[in-house]
Amino acid sequence: MERLLNERLQGINLYLIGMMGAGKSTLGRMLAYELGYGFVDTDNLLEKAAGKTINQLFTEEGEAAFRQLESEVLAQVCAFTKLVIATGGGIVLRRDNWSYLHHGIIIWLDVAVEILYNRLSEDTTRPLLQDTDPQGKLRSLLEQRQALYNQADLRITITQEETSEQTITRIIEAIPSVLKN
Repeated sequence: MERLLNERLQGINLYLIGMMGAGKSTLGRMLAYELGYGFVDTDNLLEKAAGKTINQLFTEEGEAAFRQLESEVLAQVCAFTKLVIATGGGIVLRRDNWSYLHHGIIIWLDVAVEILYNRLSEDTTRPLLQDTDPQGKLRSLLEQRQALYNQADLRITITQEETSEQTITRIIEAIPSVLKN
């Protein structure tokens, strides 16, 4: 099935969007492997390009500078083909980024705030979660971004019970529904 899907994809990139903690990097790696694609995490590329962690960038230069660099990284990445690209949770906030994302198939990994909170509760590397009420912060971020995430080609709702392998199977089965014949 993957070979057939691969032929239909014709090298088009797959962009994973969604909240921090949604599993974009983990599932992205697995999906890339299944499709024989390369895998790129825009946050990792951004850190390499800046020579700083995302936390340092936020602290030293602010969110606007971070978002600008994020857009530049995305612009460079979309020049390549046969990639699964895990994006930062806020990449959808800039209108320019959508022109890049639309070069491929946009897959929203939709995860409930409670699950995100459980996954991220021990993670101190997320600048947007350095808040007295991280769960409330996650909820408000999701509310701000929901309409943007809804513009994805595919929405994959992720549950607590499902394994990563089961999620990958669902993504692979859903992709043909958005491909033109």
